[in-house]
Amino acid sequence: MNTFKETKDWVANSITLKLLIIGFIILMLLIPAQMIKSLISEREGLRDTAALDIYTKWGNSQTIGGPVLTIPYYWYSKDEKEIVRHPGAAHFLPDELIIVGDVETENRYRSIYEVIVYRAKLQLKGTIPQPDFSSWKTMEKDILWDEAFLSIGIPDMRGIKSGIEVMVNRKQLAVKPGLQNLSMLQSGIRTDFPINRDTITGYSFDIQLNLNGSESLNFIPVGKTTHIELSSPWTNPSFNGAFLPEQREITTDGFSAEWNILDLNRNFPQQWKDDDYGFYGSEFGIDFLIPVDQYQKTYRAVKYAIMFLSLTFLIFLFAEILGGIRIHPIQYLLVGLALLIFYVLLLSLSEQIGLNLSYLCSSVAIILLISLYARAIFKNWKKTLVTTLCLAVLYTFLFTVLQLQDYALLLGSIGLFLALGITMYLSRNINWYSSSLKKKEDLNLNENK
Repeated sequence: MNTFKETKDWVANSITLKLLIIGFIILMLLIPAQMIKSLISEREGLRDTAALDIYTKWGNSQTIGGPVLTIPYYWYSKDEKEIVRHPGAAHFLPDELIIVGDVETENRYRSIYEVIVYRAKLQLKGTIPQPDFSSWKTMEKDILWDEAFLSIGIPDMRGIKSGIEVMVNRKQLAVKPGLQNLSMLQSGIRTDFPINRDTITGYSFDIQLNLNGSESLNFIPVGKTTHIELSSPWTNPSFNGAFLPEQREITTDGFSAEWNILDLNRNFPQQWKDDDYGFYGSEFGIDFLIPVDQYQKTYRAVKYAIMFLSLTFLIFLFAEILGGIRIHPIQYLLVGLALLIFYVLLLSLSEQIGLNLSYLCSSVAIILLISLYARAIFKNWKKTLVTTLCLAVLYTFLFTVLQLQDYALLLGSIGLFLALGITMYLSRNINWYSSSLKKKEDLNLNENK
C-alpha cells in the first residue's frame, strides 16, 4: 500500500515526469502550428489569385524591347540536285537609344486584397544607322528593302491604352499590331520602315508609348549606348535585372533613376541574321510591389512558435518548482493553445488593418489572456506580473526580429543565448535529483515539524 502511495506521489511530484509531459505537449502543439502555416499559404494563394485577376485585366509585367529594324532577304543552300533559296531576316539595332519615362502608380483592390498597378508614359528616342549587308556578302538583288519594318516588343498588349506614335525622320508611320520574323520578341507592335538608300547619316526615331502594367517594368538595352531616365511617385522601388541604375534618388515624394549601358555590357551584337542571337538575360528594370507582405512575415513568426511555447512553459515550470505551485498538464495545454491563437489573430487582422497594428492588438490580447489565467493559477499578483513582463519581452523581441529581416538571424541567435543564460541562472541552485513538485502548504508543514 505504501509502495502504491509512494509511486502515486512520485508521479504527481516528479520534475522529470513533468518535463516529459511538457515536451510531449509542445510536440503535440506543433501539429496545429503546422496547420496555421498551411492556412497562411492558403490565404496568400487567395491573395495571389485576386492579384492575378487584376493584372490580367489591367496589364501584366511589361518588358520594352526595341526598336529593332528588320529587313527580309534571301540566302541560298545547295543540295544534290539544285540550289535552294531560303527566306531570312537581318536585324539592326540603334546606335543610340534614350528612354525617358514617368510612371504613375495606383492601388487597386479585389475584395480585401490590395495590389499595385502603374501607368507608364515613355518616350523612346535615338538613331538607327544605315543597314549594311556587306559583311555578310549578300547580293543586292536578294535584299528586300521595301519590306523592312521596325518592331517594338510589348509582352502584354492589353496594357496599350492609347495610340502609339512612331516618328522616323520627323515623319509619322502607321502602327500595326503583331510581330513577324522575330524570335527574340514574342509580342508587340510593328510599322513599315521606309529605307532610303541615298542617305548616309541613318534614321532618327521618336516613339511615344503609354502603357499600363503591374508588378514590374523592364527594358532591354538594344542601343549601342542605352540611356534610361525614370521617375515615379512610388516610394519603395526594387531595382532588378542585369543592370542596376548608376544614379538613383529615393525620397518620400518618390524616386528617380538613371541607367547607362553599352553594347559591350550585353551578350548580343548590333546586327545579326535570323536567330543567331537573342535578348535573354539582358532585361533590367523596377519591381512595383507592396513593401510589407503580411503573409511572409506571419509565416516567419510561426517559425518561432516552438521557442514561444518552450519559454512560456519554462516560466510556468519555474513557478511550480520555486513557488510550490502545482500546474496541471491541461493548464499547460490551454496556455499553449492561447499562444497559437496569436498567429491566427495576427493573420486575420493583418488582412484588415495592416501588420503592425494587428501585431499590437493580437499580442496585447494574448498577453492579457494568459496573464489573467496565470493569476487564477498562481493566486499571486507578483508572479503574475513577472509572467506578464516575460511575455511582453518575448512578443517585443519577435516584432523586432520580423522588422529587421536582414539581421533576423543575428538578433534571433542573441535572443536565444540570453534566454538560455537566464534559464541557467534561475535554475543554478535547483537539485534536480531531489527536488519535487510539492504544494507550498506541504513544504511549510514539513518545516514546522
